[in-house]
Amino acid sequence: MICGYGLQKAGQNVLVLEASSRPGGVIQSIGKDGYLLELGPQSFSGTSPLCELCAELGLNEALVQAPHGVPRFILLGGKLVPVPVSPPAFLSSRLLSWKTKFVILTEILRNTHPPESDESIAAFTRRKFSAELLDRLVGPFVSGIYAGDPEQISLRAAFPSVYEAEKFAGSVVRGMLRFAKTPKATMSQPRRRPSLISFRSGNESLITALADKLGPNLRCNVAVIAVDRLQQGFLVRLRKAGGGSEEMACEQLVVATPAGVAASLLGELTPEARVSLSKIAYAPVAVASLAYRREQVRHSLNGFGFLVPRSSKLRTLGTVWNSSLFSGRAPQGQVLLASFVGGATDPSAADLSDEALSALVHRELAPILAISGQPVMQQVTLHRRAIPQYNVGHTRRLQIIRAAVESIPGLWLTGNYCNGPAVGTCIEHAFSVAEKVRAGYKR
Repeated sequence: MICGYGLQKAGQNVLVLEASSRPGGVIQSIGKDGYLLELGPQSFSGTSPLCELCAELGLNEALVQAPHGVPRFILLGGKLVPVPVSPPAFLSSRLLSWKTKFVILTEILRNTHPPESDESIAAFTRRKFSAELLDRLVGPFVSGIYAGDPEQISLRAAFPSVYEAEKFAGSVVRGMLRFAKTPKATMSQPRRRPSLISFRSGNESLITALADKLGPNLRCNVAVIAVDRLQQGFLVRLRKAGGGSEEMACEQLVVATPAGVAASLLGELTPEARVSLSKIAYAPVAVASLAYRREQVRHSLNGFGFLVPRSSKLRTLGTVWNSSLFSGRAPQGQVLLASFVGGATDPSAADLSDEALSALVHRELAPILAISGQPVMQQVTLHRRAIPQYNVGHTRRLQIIRAAVESIPGLWLTGNYCNGPAVGTCIEHAFSVAEKVRAGYKR
């Protein structure tokens, strides 16, 4: 949708095809019993591209921002420990031992180089720092972003700036400091840390506004089943939800589907891209929204929420305290918590029923947050292919995919497997593709 909107805004003749009955994918907001529930992402990082888009769509008045600097927690020994965000807090925190703190503080003095072969985040963290840092902070952080396994996620693909910093300077800290002093970082306006944002009526407000702008140029319930190459452009074969088929020709084709769908559509056009696209794995994630009366929860819920190290042996990956972040998420005197289960380290969670997932999350949350009684509202949504996994070899796979696609004039790819899964990153990538299409980019 973003790419289509960018092209339409530039005056191009565009048609956006959506296979499902509604656009937006996993971004969906619903009301239930007076609660406002997010069935996918719970909030967005307010990056510059996203904030600019909101202004264009007239959504500024609908934006809501989470309190600045709210604490985030890690579960350690059954207790919630704040993630340190300042040097004094880091030194006094019990999240990490003094041995690990010393290794982190002295990293700037050591000179190392990444291996030639692709390296997982886990291997990098153990090599540069410690297994404790991996377990207590890095691993939960990777779960929070990718629902991924740090033993499998590639550092180079998922956090390229960290990889480049060590490669360039021999130290992550020295490299980051040098990058911060480059003209690119200092020439324009001062950088600001993105805030955490949502919308008064839920995250789907962004999707609704985009759909309104596209108008008749957005067609839902239409699935692309095949793509053939013409002498100039492409022939797209469609299947309608109510039955029947259709064909249409186009000069430029942007494929913005999940990687597996792109592999099946482009298989005849570019077998090389098909093979690499089909190797991109996706992690299943269940979103369990549980609500309680405020007096049922003895914890203050003052903060963003918490992440759970895999060493805890719990199946909950983390929990967001939605009613603490944004007003209007729960009725007066109630609290709303959104928890996540599954991911790459626990794919079998996708086989559990909604009732079993809800009971599992409640059972694990109750001792952590001192909850008494049962939830007064519960909603579980399972996304079997939620987040692409930037596993070891992902950078090379993308190189193969891009080279193959670039050999076919007029064919483009965008999606959350291309440049990062965050909504703001996807928006930036989609707009960059739209600009190349609009400008008649010559490859």
